[in-house]
Amino acid sequence: MENQSTRQPGLSALFGSFAKIGLAAFGGGLAAWTRQEIVQKRRWMDDKQFLSGYALSQLIPGATNVNLAVFIGTQMRGVGGALACFLGLTMPPVLIVLVTGYLYLHSQGQPSGVWVGAALEGMGAVAIGLSLGTGVRLGRHNIRGVVPIGVMTVITVLIGLLGYSLVHVLMVMMPISLLLTWIVRAR
Repeated sequence: MENQSTRQPGLSALFGSFAKIGLAAFGGGLAAWTRQEIVQKRRWMDDKQFLSGYALSQLIPGATNVNLAVFIGTQMRGVGGALACFLGLTMPPVLIVLVTGYLYLHSQGQPSGVWVGAALEGMGAVAIGLSLGTGVRLGRHNIRGVVPIGVMTVITVLIGLLGYSLVHVLMVMMPISLLLTWIVRAR
């Protein structure tokens, strides 16, 4: 297998890949599409690198998937790569959202408004399914041991079931997770 550090995609390849991701993931599931394109298809990163970038992208302010695109672009080609990935990811979907918003706004009260609303609801269900599937797949291969499983379970319950704020849960659970991991590894 070719050493991944020697695979330096061009700026146009980065832009094209992220434009494809942005278009394919309309309605959600960007992390799933990004992993499929960057890790599985292109082999520009492995799962560990991707998961590290994804975790970092969730912890810093901003849209997680845009942060991830910028992270990947920076890793591949520096500032130019970050810009290529950002523009590739955001430009095509922005155009689609503008057109969809126009159609939705102008279809209210019209017979076509029913199918526009139904299409948007269907895309939401697909996005949730893709996110869950990606989480399960990444978790199965990368979350091992009592501490990571316990932290993941607590965070899932606090945010998903009890409705606590993501920011508050992360502010509490991040230092706890780091401390527990440090203690386990120090043994």
